[in-house]
Amino acid sequence: MRIITLEEHVVFPEFINRIPEEAKAAKKSSQPPIMDKVAPLLEDISNMRLKSMDENSISLQIVSVAGEGSDLLGPDTAPEFASQYNDAVAARIAAHPGRFAAFAHLPLTNPQAAATELERTVKTHSFKGALINGLTQNQFLDNPVYAPLLQKAQDLDVPIYLHPGIPPQAISDTYYSNLPKNAGVTLGLYGWGWHSETALHVLRLIFSGTFDKYPKLKLIIGHMGEMLPMMIARIDSQLGVEKVGINKRSTSQTLKDQVYITTSGIFTQGPLHLAIETFGIDNILFSVDYPFSKNEEGKAFLDSLTIPQEQIEKIAHGNAERIMNL
Repeated sequence: MRIITLEEHVVFPEFINRIPEEAKAAKKSSQPPIMDKVAPLLEDISNMRLKSMDENSISLQIVSVAGEGSDLLGPDTAPEFASQYNDAVAARIAAHPGRFAAFAHLPLTNPQAAATELERTVKTHSFKGALINGLTQNQFLDNPVYAPLLQKAQDLDVPIYLHPGIPPQAISDTYYSNLPKNAGVTLGLYGWGWHSETALHVLRLIFSGTFDKYPKLKLIIGHMGEMLPMMIARIDSQLGVEKVGINKRSTSQTLKDQVYITTSGIFTQGPLHLAIETFGIDNILFSVDYPFSKNEEGKAFLDSLTIPQEQIEKIAHGNAERIMNL
C-alpha cells in the first residue's frame, strides 16, 4: 500500500543563521526544547530521513520548513530569504525523485510577495501548496492583507497547510507563565495551546466570511483536527447560521467542504473515529509530524486500524493524491 505523509519538517541551519539575533530574541523563550534535540534529523534529507521512510514503508514525504523563518524578517528582506530557502529545499529533494515533494515557505510579512512566491514554487518546483506556521505579526489569515495569497492558492488549486506556531507573547504571559520547569512552554505549544489557537484560526476564517469569499480554497490542519471534531456540534448549535446570520453555510458544512485534517502526532483510534464521524473519511489524510514524532509510531497506528481497507487506503494515500493532484 502506498503511504504519503505531509506534515514532515525540515530546518536548514544556514538559513536560520541568516536571521538577525534580535529578530529571534522575542520568540526564543517560547521555542520548544525539542527543536535542539531533533536538529540533526531536521537538517537531513538523504540519510536518516530516507532510511526511516524505507523502514516504515513511506512512499512519499511532503516536507515543509519548521520554526524560525521569513516571518521574522521585514517585508523588504523576507521575499528573497523565502525564495532562496525554497530553492534549497527543491534542490535537496530533487536528489530522490518520487520520494519527496514540498510545501512552500512564504514571506508572509509581504503578502503580495507571498502570493508571487507560491505561484513560482508551484510552477517552477512543482510544490504542492504552502505551509504557514500560526500567526504572522499577531495577525490571522482572515486579515484582508492576505487576500492576494488566498486568492492565489484558490486559483492554483493548491492547499494551504495551517500549522501551529509560537503564541503571541501576551498570550504566553497570561496563560502559560508561572508554571514549574518547562510546563508553561509545553502547555502553550504542543501540549495544548497551539492546537486550540489553530482551531480558533480556522473558526475565524469561517466567521469572518473568508471561506465564503474563497469557496474553492483548500485548508489542511494537523493533529487530528486541532480539537475541532469534538466541538463541531457545539459550535453549530451555538453559532448556527440562523443565530449569527453571517455565513452561507454551517460550520460543520464549511469544514467538510474546505478543510482537511491529518493524523500528525496523534496515534490513538478514538480521535480518528470522531474525525471520520465529523469531517468524513474523504477529508482525512495520514501524517506523522516527523521528526517530532517517529515514523514507527505513525506506521504502527496505521497498521492497527480496524476500519475497512477502503477507508485505510483513502487515509494512507488516496485523499492526498486527490486533494493535491499528486
